[in-house]
Amino acid sequence: MFSWGSGSRSHPGWPARVGPLHVAAGDVALRPVKMRDGADWSDLRIRNQDFLVPWEPTSDGNWAARHHRSSWPALYSVLKAEAKRGAVLPFVIEVDGRYVGQLTIGNVQRGAVRNAWIGYWVDRAQTGRGIATAAVALGVDHAFGPVGLHRLEATVQPANGASRAVLTKVGFRHEGMLERYMDVNGRWRDHDLFALTTEEIAGSAAENLVRSGRAGFR
Repeated sequence: MFSWGSGSRSHPGWPARVGPLHVAAGDVALRPVKMRDGADWSDLRIRNQDFLVPWEPTSDGNWAARHHRSSWPALYSVLKAEAKRGAVLPFVIEVDGRYVGQLTIGNVQRGAVRNAWIGYWVDRAQTGRGIATAAVALGVDHAFGPVGLHRLEATVQPANGASRAVLTKVGFRHEGMLERYMDVNGRWRDHDLFALTTEEIAGSAAENLVRSGRAGFR
């Protein structure tokens, strides 16, 4: 069964625990980031540097220094503040209760647009086991359900076949190419734009994964 959690009237869907969905790796769930996540966040980000750098925005400074556990409290404070005002929903991706990555719904817009972007990363040692696909499906259902959004977008470099496959499995469609869209790893990179609206989901993204045999309910 899904647990959508509770949110305030001004910030629907936050905080909340979402899931689980069962995949080959175990039970995948989303939960809000916490102050105590610093050690796990630092460990995974540093160990996955070579895996993550080709896809992430260019930043100043040394990777290890920026991802030292002492950097987490400041980052957490920003994420929590943005979540409280309803602009961002930052989640930890868990498998059987273990921190294995993060999923963020960001730039949440209300009114006539009701749009946001979705982004995610997973420990390289855990890839290829259905975790990211399940996490994105849970994020989609949460965004279109309690959060009340109508459209989600995701941008992916053309060479990132694994991430493109995750989006396609969940139901995202390719809308076009954004040329020189983002400064990534020291260069302006083209990105493919994927999108999904509520009308394109029959039932829920999680239910669609279950029907396709890629996941199961607990």
